[in-house]
Parts: sequence; structure tokens; C-alpha cells
Amino acid sequence: MNELTIGNTGHLFVILSFVTALVATFAYLKTTLATYPADENHWKRLARGAFYIHGVAVVGVVACLFSIIYNHRFEYQYAWSHSSLALPVQYMISCFWEGQEGSFLLWLFWNAVLGIILTRTAGSTWEGPMLTVFALVQAFLASMILGVVFGDVKIGSSPFLLLKDSMPDAPVFTMNPNFIPQDGKGLNPLLQNYWMVIHPPTLFLGFALTLVPFAYCIAGLWRNQPLAWIRPAQPWMLVGGVILGVGIIMGGYWAYETLNFGGYWNWDPVENAVYVPWLVMVAAMHTMLTAKRSSAGLKMAIILTVAQFLLILYSTFLTRSGILGNASVHSFTDLGLSGQLLVYLLVFVVMAVALMAVKWKLIPSDEQELSIYNKELWLFLGAIVLCLAGFQVLSTTSIPVYSKVAELFGKASNLAMPTNQIAHYNKFQIWFFSLIAVLTGVGQYIWWRKAGKDNLNTLMTPLVLTLLVSAAIIGFGGVKNPIYMVFLTTAVFAIMANGAILLGVLQGNYRLSGGAVAHMGMALMLIGILFSSGYSKVTSINNSGLLISKSEEFTKDDNKENKENVLLWLNQSEQMGGYQLTYRGQNVEVRDMPGYVPRKAVEVIEGDFRGIAQEDLTQNGKLYHKKGDTVALYPENIYYEVEYREPDGKVFSLYPRAQVNERMGTLASPDIRHKAGRDLYTFVSSVADPNAETIWGKTENYSIAIRDTFFLNDYVAILDNVVKTTEVKGIDMKPSDVGVKAQVRVLYKGREVVMQPAFVIRDGAIASPADISDDLGVRLQLKTIDPKTGLFTFAANQTQRDYIVMKASEKPLINLLWIGTLVLVAGFLMAIFRRYRENRKMDGKAKKEAGKSVVSYQ
Repeated sequence: MNELTIGNTGHLFVILSFVTALVATFAYLKTTLATYPADENHWKRLARGAFYIHGVAVVGVVACLFSIIYNHRFEYQYAWSHSSLALPVQYMISCFWEGQEGSFLLWLFWNAVLGIILTRTAGSTWEGPMLTVFALVQAFLASMILGVVFGDVKIGSSPFLLLKDSMPDAPVFTMNPNFIPQDGKGLNPLLQNYWMVIHPPTLFLGFALTLVPFAYCIAGLWRNQPLAWIRPAQPWMLVGGVILGVGIIMGGYWAYETLNFGGYWNWDPVENAVYVPWLVMVAAMHTMLTAKRSSAGLKMAIILTVAQFLLILYSTFLTRSGILGNASVHSFTDLGLSGQLLVYLLVFVVMAVALMAVKWKLIPSDEQELSIYNKELWLFLGAIVLCLAGFQVLSTTSIPVYSKVAELFGKASNLAMPTNQIAHYNKFQIWFFSLIAVLTGVGQYIWWRKAGKDNLNTLMTPLVLTLLVSAAIIGFGGVKNPIYMVFLTTAVFAIMANGAILLGVLQGNYRLSGGAVAHMGMALMLIGILFSSGYSKVTSINNSGLLISKSEEFTKDDNKENKENVLLWLNQSEQMGGYQLTYRGQNVEVRDMPGYVPRKAVEVIEGDFRGIAQEDLTQNGKLYHKKGDTVALYPENIYYEVEYREPDGKVFSLYPRAQVNERMGTLASPDIRHKAGRDLYTFVSSVADPNAETIWGKTENYSIAIRDTFFLNDYVAILDNVVKTTEVKGIDMKPSDVGVKAQVRVLYKGREVVMQPAFVIRDGAIASPADISDDLGVRLQLKTIDPKTGLFTFAANQTQRDYIVMKASEKPLINLLWIGTLVLVAGFLMAIFRRYRENRKMDGKAKKEAGKSVVSYQ
């Protein structure tokens, strides 16, 4: 019988989380509106209690869902759709958030954690209005996994739906209502990567952190304090910026390691939907710095703080409503929640816009206009450029939305997504970030008063250094594209100008240098992006003049892929871009062993994630398993060993992987050789189906004597000898058995392959175990021995030789991108630490002043 208890418990927790979120929303609203302290305290106790119970309920939902996945309860649709018996624990964790319901639950969990923290840290002034917003968001998120139906109205999609309820018309359930699958469909192969264990939680924590400054902003407007919210919200905005930024970079590195488009950013709509809110977030944190001194800065800070959260909601609508259709390779399919998501978005858009409209008059106007020498102006300009960069991406990404809106009004839209989306976005973004790089340098000089109306010449030093360094890089790096020259020069200027500021600040107080460090990190990232993307060099040039494939994928764009891929036969060396390449065969991954083992060394048990060792399995001289042991495998992926021999004789191997998946076809992932100045990026474009049954050609027979030469399927072969043997692969030899092995030497491409077919006599019965050469694609059997004539009869069959089609490229200076990311994060952390210390000092002063006031009153 189905185990229903865990699912019913989980669904009960979902309902409890939804109800308590609504109760907390109402109670916190009453707290905010209360006139008397006694009423406020009464409602606050109820609100806190409800929110704490909500947090416990969310943890309960998480525990129930993971229990279903971990214990392989395939009677539940979520476990069956996303997991399988073969998955290790870390990938079971990935299963948790592969589906929409699990990702909503992850978001709900992080919001609950942050909300509970804020109940203890926000203070009495902010807790009521802030947590009203928090609890309302939680109610909407909990409704997404509620999974209840009222008439024709469906609210949410439950992660605890039984498989038989999700497909009630399936014949298997008609015949057996209690049927439980033996295994699940498994995790998407592209998500079977360690980055997918840590990237989604980081990203969704970033999503959750956008809510904190938004809630502070709404609370400030609500309480008629349009400026006071900036100080407590600022550290949270910084934390959210670094977490969301790191989550985005993790996704880029996952794409670089796992996908085979050859890079880390493809301007996919789902990538863009997260990138745009982050840009607005960064713009908002800059305008916060000007809010105290500039009315324009405060207004912009309010608008952008609201926008960064609303854009997260909009990105959720884009990626989960199904509206993107085929425009994105990794958007979610529509679960019937598009209307609910739209309501979620519109409620907060209307609420925020209406509140801003009503309270806008509370913001005082500037007494004087900002001048070009005013530091607030430069921060304001930087924020504007960041927003324009985001708007350009958002406007193109939203084309499917425009089309859908036009359909609702009975019209057809002529707009379409760009055919070359990378070129489309790059041609705009390169100019936006060139300008941003310049603004970071000039803005820092103005901010620290190193440059002003009377001393603009102080910028000459970093400018001269920029021109010298840029000219050197352009000359030695072979940069010939004028646009790239401009981009490179502006990035170098950002490093030089911010570096000069950093040196000056370090002499005073290093804690003030976070901005300069972050800007230098960004500039390093820009240089890394320029060279690794703009000057990526394909090294796998096909010089044979032959077409590898006539498929559209290889022949389009003037046979581009036929020219940029090489065909490698097993153990047959080819020259490529200064390397001698040799394909050494297929490998599998044993769970408790480092590295890989030859596929023939383990016989995979069909339909299982285990195999039988066909030989002793050793690695680096250490014996892990003996012949005959049952070993645990990751059987889905085949790793194709490609041996690289450098001109100086050094040898290393890369193991690009491929998986033939029933749902998704052949999925290939690269292997990467990391070097100081460049990465060597290798993946297989085409392979023979490793799981397909071998098809042998017609049998050819040869009767020859020792030392005779014969043609074995177009290869010259020589029978060197036939010798006695006591060991034959696949046969347990007994003392009474008689066995011999033939020594057949095959001349092949300038080298020799030795084949050893055997002949065994046991109790008058004859066995002729074949020897198979994957190098030659030949199976050879010793069929008969004629002692009178001295002739030996061999039977030979031919099949397709093992091969791979592979593509390799070099990505120069890509390490600058990853180093720049670390420097950027370090700058953010320094800024966060500084704001945290400043807020603690100001809170301490406020408490002292409050204490003095009490003493004076007494």
C-alpha cells in the first residue's frame, strides 16, 4: 500500500504555513495601526507567534519533501519525476529544487529565516510595517505550493501529489490503483553537478534578500519617514547584492563546466531575468549613498529599491509561467500558475506604486542643482547607466510578453527574439560597461575629493598609466577591433583610478576602501570577459578536407562545425593546434574511487547503478576493488579519455563526458585544463551510442599456417604462433582442459595490434572465445585446428570502430574573470562590514541619548 502519512503531514504543514502567514500579516498590520501601546504589544505577540509557527511549518514542509525524495517514495509524483535510485545524496538535494514546487519552497524557507531574524533585530519602529510586508509575501509564496482546488480555480501546485492522482488515466493505474514504480525518471543530467547543489540555494537567498530593503522602504513611506529607512536597509542591500551576484556567477561557472556552448553566459532569458534585478540592486545601493544629501538621490533610491524586488517577481513570472516557451533552454513549464503569479506581481506593483504616489510629497526638493564637481551627481549618473543597461536587456527579454499581450487584444505582434542573441546583447552592453568603468574611476576621485573644480589634473596620472598599459596589452595581445580597444582601455582606467584611490585610502583607514576594491574587481572581470569571449580560439581545426557529418548542425554557417571539429579513432593519433591527440577509450566513474576506470573493466548490471569488476581496480597504486567485486557506479555518464601530448613531450588527459538520455538525447559536457594564462576547453560533439548493441558484419574465414600473412578486413595480419595457455578470459580453466592461444599480429596505421583468440577443449567439447579489438573494429575466433595440414581456421567479423568527434578551444585570460569575481566579493564584504560597524555605533549613540533623556526627565 502507498505510504500516505508523510505526504499528508507535508500537505498539512503547507496549509499551516499559509494560514499562519495570513494571521501574521493581519496581526502585524494591527500592530502598525494600533493607537495604544497595550494594543500594539498584544497584536505584536500574536504576530510574532504566528510568524514563528509559520517558520516551523515551512521547515516541516522541507523535511517531509526531502524525506520523500531520500527514501525513494516513487508513489509521489515529485519523487518519481525528479529522482532515481542511482542518485547519490548530494544530487538528491538537487532534486529538491529541480521542480517548481521545490524552488518555491526554497524561496519560502529563506524568507522565513530572514523574517525571524528581523523580528529580533529590526526594532520596534520597523518590525510592524516591515513584517506585514514579509508575512504577505510569505502568504503568496505558500499559496504557490498549496495545491487546493475550489471549483475550477486551482491555487498552487502541491509537491505531495500522488503519482496516480497526477495521471489518473494512465492504464497502469486503471489495472492496479496501488502500483508503485520501481524507479524514478531521474535528475536532469545537466543538473548532476556539484554547482547545482550550492548555486540554487545561493540564488534564492539572493532573491529573499531583495525583500528586506523593499520592506524597509515600504515601512519608511508608510510611517512618513522617507529617509530614515535608508540606514538600516543599506547593509541588507549590500548583503543581497553580493549573495545574488555570487549566485549568478555560480550559474555562469556551472554553464561553463556543464554545457557545451563554449562559454559561461549565453544571454538566455532565464539568465537575463536574474541579471537585470542585480544591476538595479547595485544601482540602488549607490543611490543610497547620496540619499542624505540629495533629494534626487533619495527619490532614485526609493524607486530602485522598490524596482529590484518587483523585478525579482517579474523574473519569476517570466521563468515559471511558461510564457517564454522555446525562447529559453531552461525555463520552467507552466503548471497552471501563470494567473496566480500575475496576481502576485500585480498586488505588489499596485501597492508599492500607490504608496509612493501618496507619500512622494514628503520628500523635500533640493535647494540647489547638482554640479559636475558634486560627488552625488557621479553616483547618480552611474546608477542611471546601470539601469539603462538593465532596461536594454529587459526590453529584449520581454518580447514574448509583448506578443502574449498583443494576442490578448486580438492582434499579432511582429516582434521576435534576435536570431543571434549573444551578438545582439553584446553590442549594447559593451558600451554601457565601458561608460560604467569610466564612471567608477572618475566618480571615486570626485567622491574622495581627489579631483574637483580646481584640481582635475590629478586624474592625469591614472590616465597616462592607462594609455601606456592599454597600448601594451593591445599590442602584445593582438587586439585589433576598435570597439574592444575602447572597452579594454576603460577597464584598465577603472583599475588605475580605483587603485590610486585605494592606495590613498589604505594610508588612512582600510575599512573605507570597499568601493575601490569592488570597482577594481569589476574591471578585472571585464578584461577577463573581453579576452575569454572575444578572443576564444578554436584549436580543433579539421584539416582533412573531409566532411565529418552532413547533418544540419554541422553544415550550417558554411560548414562551420565540420571545420571546427576533429574526428578521432580509438588509439589513432592526430595533430591538433600544437598537440598530438589520441582518443584512449570510454571510461566510467566508480563511486568510491578517484578518477575513472576503463568501461570494459566493469560489467554494468543493466537497470542498476552497480557493476561487476572484470579486473582488479587500482588507482595510483592503491587497490580499491578486486576482480569479481560488486562496485557502485555512476552509470549514466561515459567519460571519453582524450590524451594530449605537448610539443615538449608532456602528456595529460581530459575526460569530456556524454550521456545518451532517453528524454533529452545525447548530452555532452566539457572537461577543462586550467592554466595560468588560458583554459583548454574540450567536449565531444558526437559519439557512437555506447549502449547500442554491437552489429557485426558477415563472417569471413581464413585457413592459414604459422608465419603466414593474410588480409584481415583491409589490414595486414600475420599469424606469429599458437601456444598453450592455462588462462582464458571468461572461462574457468580446469586441469583437464586443453587450451591454446593464437598470436595474430595486425599492422595498423604504423603500429601493431596483437590479437589472441583462444581454442579450448573440455571433455570432447570445443569452445572458441573470440578476441575483440576496439582499435580495429574486429572480432577474431580460432575455429578449428588441423594437425595433419598444420592449418588454423579463423573466423573474422567487422563492425564500426570506436570514435569520437570532438571540439577544443582555448580561452585566454579567463582566470581574470574568476579572480575579479573574488576581488568584487571582497570589496562588497568590506563595505558590508563598514556599514554594520557604523550602524552599531549610531545605535549605541541613540541609546545613550535616550538614556540621558530619561535621566533628565526624572
